[in-house]
Amino acid sequence: MRFTYAQFRFSLYTMMYLVAVLAPEPVYSAVWAMKQDVHAQTGSRNAVRLPPHITLLPPWHQPPEQEENLISCLQSQALQLPVFTAEVQDFAWFGTRTLFVRVLPHPQWPILQQELEVQCAAWLPKAVNKQRPFTPHMTLATRDLPARLVPQLKQQYAQQHFQASFPVENMTLFRHDGQQWQPIHTFPFRGGGASESA
Repeated sequence: MRFTYAQFRFSLYTMMYLVAVLAPEPVYSAVWAMKQDVHAQTGSRNAVRLPPHITLLPPWHQPPEQEENLISCLQSQALQLPVFTAEVQDFAWFGTRTLFVRVLPHPQWPILQQELEVQCAAWLPKAVNKQRPFTPHMTLATRDLPARLVPQLKQQYAQQHFQASFPVENMTLFRHDGQQWQPIHTFPFRGGGASESA
């Protein structure tokens, strides 16, 4: 991600964050290999700036002095959330520029995302983004995917099959350092593993 001068000035007073579920091994390596393959074929770089993940709260700007409140809010919320199983299967597209691994429906996904929106809206209103409906997915390529290569990529992934499952035991807070996304804190769900800080 390249910052314009205006974004750079803005970033002096705010930081950019996002909250996501990271895929554990072996799903992590399998999806990461697919990201790298699409990058090698097309030159698309946006999707390889983050590890395989399912976004819960999309990127937003927040003053850095609010980070402690954000961490406290997410930590408290995570302890109320149950562990559940995510299932992923095959591939789909948003429009013609975003290729992703499909995350199959599970009743816990909308509950998880809505609870986070409610809690983070109470503490940090800038974290809530109502512009797009919540559709859990794992992005392989987005936005900078060359339009001329889309038909070939659609045909390729229509013929491929991928299926896996993994436990959703925690969520991770990322902070953008101006060059790339950095995981700064992992929040275990009820019954999940211990909390970790970067």
